[in-house]
Amino acid sequence: MKKKRRRPHRIPAAVDEKNLAGLRTIAILEALKGVVVLLLGFGLLTLLHKDVEEAAENMLFHLHISPVHKVGAAVLHAASKITDTRLWEFSIGGAAYSAVRFVEAWGLWNRRVWAEWFALLSGAMYLPLEIARLIEKPNGLHLAVLATNVLIVLYMLYVRLDALRASPRKTVSLGE
Repeated sequence: MKKKRRRPHRIPAAVDEKNLAGLRTIAILEALKGVVVLLLGFGLLTLLHKDVEEAAENMLFHLHISPVHKVGAAVLHAASKITDTRLWEFSIGGAAYSAVRFVEAWGLWNRRVWAEWFALLSGAMYLPLEIARLIEKPNGLHLAVLATNVLIVLYMLYVRLDALRASPRKTVSLGE
């Protein structure tokens, strides 16, 4: 019986040898997002067994937001419904989100190809939500978030396409 020869497969690169500055810039941004969300989660835990509505009123006062304003009223309404269980849930969710951002940041900092793909896909996933938010309520913050995310997605797409166009990698034949 004759053995069927398999086509050689390319060995994927695990480390991106180029694009260090861009990848590290995005890694820093992702790590900062993780730190901010983690700190917010810890901040929520400080509200355990406390009057969350009073804390919300104090926050609105310090931010000079009127409690009768639409945003102020929404914050107070949400604060009146919050429970210790929900505070824990939000904090744990924030910790999980932060862990994902930290892993992505580590991968980008260390030029891992899997992190490049992850950054491309996770960034692209948020684009429809950011576009909808900008259409719903156009303002400078929403525009800046969308523009930043579009730039990151386009850069990561460039990085991955450039790697695919690069010279052929070593091949290995399977089944021999």
